[in-house]
Amino acid sequence: MKIEHIAIWTKELEVSRRFYAQFFGAKSGEKYENKIKGFSSYFLTFEDGCRLEIMNLKGKTEKEIDTQYRGIAHFAISAGKKEAVNHLTELLRGQGVPILSEPRETGDGYYESVVLDPDGNRIEITV
Repeated sequence: MKIEHIAIWTKELEVSRRFYAQFFGAKSGEKYENKIKGFSSYFLTFEDGCRLEIMNLKGKTEKEIDTQYRGIAHFAISAGKKEAVNHLTELLRGQGVPILSEPRETGDGYYESVVLDPDGNRIEITV
C-alpha cells in the first residue's frame, strides 16, 4: 500500500502552486475546474511520484468552508539529508516563510524543521 495523494484546501491556488514548485520541486498538472460548483484544483507531483492535490472552492463563505472542510495536522516532505533540511529551511526563511521549528533531532528519531505554507498548513521537512 502507499498513499496515492494528499489533498489540502488553499485560499490562493496559484500562490500555493508556485510555493510547492519553487521550494519543493513539484511539477504541476493541468488546472481542473468545475465552474458550476466553483471548484478548482491542481495535482502536484514530486520527484518520487508522490502527489499533492491543492484545491480551492469559490462561492462559499469562510465560515462555511471552516465548518465543512478541516485541514490536515501536517505532512512531511523528505529532503534526503540533514544538510538539505538545513539548507531548505534557510532558503524558506530568506523568503519570509514562517519557521515554526528549527532543524532538530526529534524524540522519535526524525531530523526535521517545521514551516508553514501560504495557507498556514504545517510542513515537516525531514531526512
